Amino acid sequence: MSRIGNAIIVIPKEVTVSEVGREILVKGVKGEVRVSLPSGLTMNIEGASLHISRKNNDKPSKSLHGYLRATLANAVHGVTNGWTKTLELSGVGYRASVSGANLVLTIGFSHPVTVTPPAGIAFAIADGKIVVSGVNRQEVGQIAAKVREIKKPEPYKGKGIKYEGEYIRKKAGKAKAVGGAPGAK
Repeated sequence: MSRIGNAIIVIPKEVTVSEVGREILVKGVKGEVRVSLPSGLTMNIEGASLHISRKNNDKPSKSLHGYLRATLANAVHGVTNGWTKTLELSGVGYRASVSGANLVLTIGFSHPVTVTPPAGIAFAIADGKIVVSGVNRQEVGQIAAKVREIKKPEPYKGKGIKYEGEYIRKKAGKAKAVGGAPGAK
């Protein structure tokens, strides 16, 4: 039995969950999220609780059972509270700004880098940090990863874009590794 898959999802009053064909539509205050319903799994709504069950115990059904329950719980949380991911810029002269819906990064390239968000994702700048927000947890994480990929933190000084709270392991430079700069003998 899947421990995660068998857990009940509590649906808040302001959220509606409906089944449209082989998709589950979760609507709330912040927006809506569509989750595909894999074959072999069924959704039961009883009052303010949602339960996922599987028809048989084969390996694909077992693996999708917990995944679908976690994805639906994330969708319910997303349409009520939303999801955010915060990125930090570290480096001399590295700046970020929001122009319309686009994120404009000045991060040491010869040109500013513009990131256009997909529908449902918003960028904000707070205290020099980039905040990626939206209702779909997977999309928020994917866009944050794409922004980080533009200029990953380098291991010598740590310059680049990193997640908030991420620890960057730093390497010793050439001079430190050898024991000092070589001089005249």
